[in-house]
Formats: sequence, structure tokens, C-alpha cells
Amino acid sequence: MAKKYYVIWKGKETGIFDNWGTVQALTAGRSDAQFMGFPSKKEAEAAFKESYTKALMNRSKSNNSSSTTSRATASTSLSPAIKADIQIYCDGACSPNPGKSGTGVAVYQHQKLTELWYGLYNENGTNNTAELNGMLAAFKLAKQYLSTHESVQVLSDSKYSIDSITKWAAGWKNKGWKKANGEAIKNPELVQACFALYQELKNKITISHVKGHANNEGNELSDRMAVYARMQKEVELVRFTETLDIKTILAMESG
Repeated sequence: MAKKYYVIWKGKETGIFDNWGTVQALTAGRSDAQFMGFPSKKEAEAAFKESYTKALMNRSKSNNSSSTTSRATASTSLSPAIKADIQIYCDGACSPNPGKSGTGVAVYQHQKLTELWYGLYNENGTNNTAELNGMLAAFKLAKQYLSTHESVQVLSDSKYSIDSITKWAAGWKNKGWKKANGEAIKNPELVQACFALYQELKNKITISHVKGHANNEGNELSDRMAVYARMQKEVELVRFTETLDIKTILAMESG
């Protein structure tokens, strides 16, 4: 296997590394981590001199200029494991944490970006409430799409949100929305709303976890929308109508 090099722009340490295990150790648990792999040290060094956003834009440009076959191969990387008719990426942003938060959503139909949404601003939010808001918004959109499409996949980089709804909520509900130790769960209203809709849709949708800030286009776009929502202080979830040009959106501020 050819040697690979990795650039870390944000992590416990920054720089160029040639060991994936080291990269994982320096970025694990950081919601703001920014890193990317490159096939040569020269490319990694050039990328490190610029910003993470610029590297994403360059890679997106390279993918868009490739052949039709290459584009088809690249587009499948939007979705881990399956190809659904509709893919809904959701993300949350909060700065500081707790602090001003926002939520973003990116919708793909047959692997093509068709909609962007942003909003649900909260002056006193957290990363977790922003992520749960994203999950709830994705479920609501999924319900709409299921009236005209056969399969929907919801994708989030928040293990907390996914596990809260798919693994823990049923037990919490049986205990009166309390943990095993008797403590009340955090964010009960959002968890309950998400779980109720998940119960209605769970046999019709797939929920997948994606790694954040790992060059996944849908995740990156929903991240930009979440930050935009926080900056615009948009309380409602509204459709982003300025552009669907991926290069332009990736150039927006990231979380």
C-alpha cells in the first residue's frame, strides 16, 4: 500500500503526519478537528500552507473536473454503506459551548445536492442541542420525502444524537425519561420529539454516522449551514436560496 500523508489544521497538534494512528489520537473527540489525507508529502506540504477550506475546495474542483465515471465513484462516498433515494445530512454548531448555536441540513436526491437548510438559532444552546435539532429537522424532512420516494438515509456526525434516539431513548422512556441511576436525562424535550418521530419512521429510514471534518461533502455543507445559522441568528429553519454551488458554500466559515 502506498504511503499516505495527513495534514491537521485543527487538533491537539497541527502539522503533517505519516501515521493514521497518530492523526486519530490528535483529533479524536474534537468537534472542531480539521484534517485530510494526501497521496504525497509534496501535496500535503502545499495544502498545509493554505487553509482547510481551500484544500476542500481544491479537492471538490478536482472531483468535478474528472470523468463521468470518476464523478459517479466520488458521489458514492457521500453515503456510507448504502445508496438511498434521498440522503439528509444534519449538523449543529455552537460557539462557545454552551453559547450561540445553529443547525444546518443538506439534502441530496440520487447523490445530487438539491437543498440546503439553516436556522434553529439558540442564544444559549450547546453542541448537543444543535445536533438534536438537526436530527429532528432531518426526520421531519424524511417524513415529507417518504411520500414520494422509497428510501431515505439520515446522516449525522453526532454519536450522541444517534445513540440517544436509536439506543437509549426506549429505556429512558420506560424509566420516566431518567437514566439508570435515576437522574433526569439532558435535553428531554428534544430527545422525546426525536424519538417519537423516529418510532414512526424507523422501518422506513436508515440512520448513519459520518465522521465530522473528514472531507465528506454532505457533512461539510451541513456544517457550513449550521455556522451560517449561528451567524445570522436565524430562529426558524429556512431554505438557503443564495446558491447551490458547492465550491462557494465550502468557502463559507466552518465550525
